[in-house]
Amino acid sequence: MAVTSQTNADLAAIAEVLRGAESFAVCGHVGPDGDCLGSQLAVYHALRALGKNVTCLLAKADPIETGLLFLPGVDDMVVAADYDGKPDVFVALDVPTVERIGDDAAAVQAACPVTVTIDHHASETTMSAYTYVDPDAAATAMLVWELAALLGVERTPEIATCAYTGLVTDTGRFQFQNTDKAAFASAFEMVAAGADPAAVAREVFQNRSVASLELERIMLSRMRSSFGGAYVSSYLTRADFDEVGAVKTDAEPLINTIRAITGVRVACILREEPEHIRGSFRAKDDTDVAAIANTMGGGGHKAAAGFTLREPLDQAIKRVDAAVAAALGVDDDERCAEACGQTEAARVADASNTEAVRL
Repeated sequence: MAVTSQTNADLAAIAEVLRGAESFAVCGHVGPDGDCLGSQLAVYHALRALGKNVTCLLAKADPIETGLLFLPGVDDMVVAADYDGKPDVFVALDVPTVERIGDDAAAVQAACPVTVTIDHHASETTMSAYTYVDPDAAATAMLVWELAALLGVERTPEIATCAYTGLVTDTGRFQFQNTDKAAFASAFEMVAAGADPAAVAREVFQNRSVASLELERIMLSRMRSSFGGAYVSSYLTRADFDEVGAVKTDAEPLINTIRAITGVRVACILREEPEHIRGSFRAKDDTDVAAIANTMGGGGHKAAAGFTLREPLDQAIKRVDAAVAAALGVDDDERCAEACGQTEAARVADASNTEAVRL
């Protein structure tokens, strides 16, 4: 595994630091996914096994995804804004920059005498005194699984379940490009330690709400296929969520639906939120969607990334289309020809509908 240039400590050194402290705040990024929560809770259980005082923080008061509520220890998590402790160590997991932990968690971190980051997102900056970032790791959960062993604790079924959930979600059920022999080796160890793959799959992947399926219907009705089918995109508005009674987490599975279409290289869904547009990318080949997201102030992994745009939805759609076109090597003439073709198809469809109504 290849660590980043910002890495200044290995996991063994970090384990030594953690063993020498007594109280901890463990935090992840805003909008935590399976790898974030799984990593946090795996470290929570490992440190508690050493008799430490540990609090897992939620960066914001947003609802946790329904499919992750089964994780052991999730009910003990505290919203950062409500936390008034003074821990010895702040541990940031699955998050590369202080901006991604939110203002309230950042205030807790700033007051801690010792700070630690363990992550697999490459970044040009660091926010902790002790930093270990390995972008070759399929999930941060793999790194905390190794950390638990270095701490000298028994890797219990609770730790294994949390870590396995992080690994299986960040590899897309072991289907994404980051799935390698190291990921399978870690998964083998986690299952041997007590993680139940069928139970995790049932909770995480077979636990969607009716509102989520209604959002999928709306999203598919707006789907656009561009650049010869290499790029597929769609969007959801705030009104869509209100219409079907959905919450933000109901939209999380949708990107993988359109990513699965034959011939797609890059998939994108834009989601309108009160003050911004949130975008999600997925790649199915070697296209680096993190690099595309980076052009719009976002980031992530080569095969999965996100970004935030503070502009109207129609402008955001045009901006993202242009960024993807540049990444896929589509020139302006090709884009213009395709746009004209789509406009003509829409005109013909409208004319046909009008004729049908008249008849």
